[in-house]
Amino acid sequence: MMSFVSLLLIGIMFPAIQGKQFTKCELSQVLKDMDGYGGIPLSEWICTIFHTSGYDTQTIVNNNGSTEYGLFQINNKFWCRDNQILQSRNICDISCDKFLDDDLTDDIICAKKILDKEGIDYWLAHKPLCSEKLEQWHCEM
Repeated sequence: MMSFVSLLLIGIMFPAIQGKQFTKCELSQVLKDMDGYGGIPLSEWICTIFHTSGYDTQTIVNNNGSTEYGLFQINNKFWCRDNQILQSRNICDISCDKFLDDDLTDDIICAKKILDKEGIDYWLAHKPLCSEKLEQWHCEM
């Protein structure tokens, strides 16, 4: 009984981050305002995100000494801060763990900053996998 109470208290004090595994159509609905932003159609975003994170907000990838977080795989060296890289440029002025939850508001804001500064090819999956033949990435809304 004591261990159950301890676990319950830990769960209350440190709630788990609520992530989400989106479907293509769910994500298309959530990201519809990004359609055309920076000249990038929604289908390219959906394709790129699929090949980057599999539509899973809790995706974390360690990559050559840095870590990428969330749906858009936002890097901790430049765009967000965590306790791994203390000298992060933190251009989006946000904690990296904010990209792991189901609220995509801050993810979208940061992704737009990345697009404005680096272009769509910041996401390495874009050029080889998502720059043409995008019919399969459309979703009827």
